[in-house]
Amino acid sequence: METMTRGMLAKRTGVSMATLRYYEDSGILPAPRRSSNGYRVYTEDYLVKIKFIKDAQSLGYSLKEIQETLQLLSQEDMESDTLKILVRDRIADIQNHIDHLEQMQIHLARLLKTPEEDIHSYIQSFRVTKKEPDEINP
Repeated sequence: METMTRGMLAKRTGVSMATLRYYEDSGILPAPRRSSNGYRVYTEDYLVKIKFIKDAQSLGYSLKEIQETLQLLSQEDMESDTLKILVRDRIADIQNHIDHLEQMQIHLARLLKTPEEDIHSYIQSFRVTKKEPDEINP
């Protein structure tokens, strides 16, 4: 099995060495084994894990969610059905987010139809008028 240093891994994945260090320190990636001279030695499976992290981030997963998923995937009793459930749950979350965004869009479109006079009154309610010094302390 081919091994690589952190620098080589960073170069192959397009992830900075600092990011790799962060992933290890925070437990997102398991700590790699070390060579006799103390250098971290990464195996090919780190390429797969980092690709998964990057892909999951592009889909909107948080690092915490990614870490939890990687921990589930690393369990020996992980089944494909469990993975499918995770994906279905994420699809449902995305649909809920889409529904919420559509409701926001409808609300904002209604605001654009608000009469100009009402808009000016609304804006005016946020303005602070400066009081003269004698008005502050009567």
